[in-house]
Amino acid sequence: MLAACGLGISVYLTIVHYSTSVTLACTSSGVVNCEKVTTSPESRFLGVPVPLFGLAFFVVMLLANLPAAWRRGEPWIRIGRLAVAAGGVLFVLYLVYAELFRIDAICLWCSAVHVITGLLFGLVCFGTALGEPEAQAA
Repeated sequence: MLAACGLGISVYLTIVHYSTSVTLACTSSGVVNCEKVTTSPESRFLGVPVPLFGLAFFVVMLLANLPAAWRRGEPWIRIGRLAVAAGGVLFVLYLVYAELFRIDAICLWCSAVHVITGLLFGLVCFGTALGEPEAQAA
């Protein structure tokens, strides 16, 4: 459910990024300024719009967190899911740094994605820790 919410927000931010006819539903003045954040140089990473990274991340997390994926015992699935979640959190830390110290503005939509990513990481860590003894016994 979290990954689906994150995917939805990422789709919205991607549409806003590529469309001039869609307006970002957020304030555009003061500290909370989504427009300033989403149009800043930091809204691109390695030349790629950040919302595309969000799309990719949440598609992978959605698939990796399906019940069928959790039931499978292969270590590469468990390790891969944990690695992707950790990568997402590291990227979020960079983006929060950019918002606070480089852009001097916060985007509420981006913050929602950041919270969802952190929650996903926590749940994946918790689920992995709980599933570990079972996987070793099998």
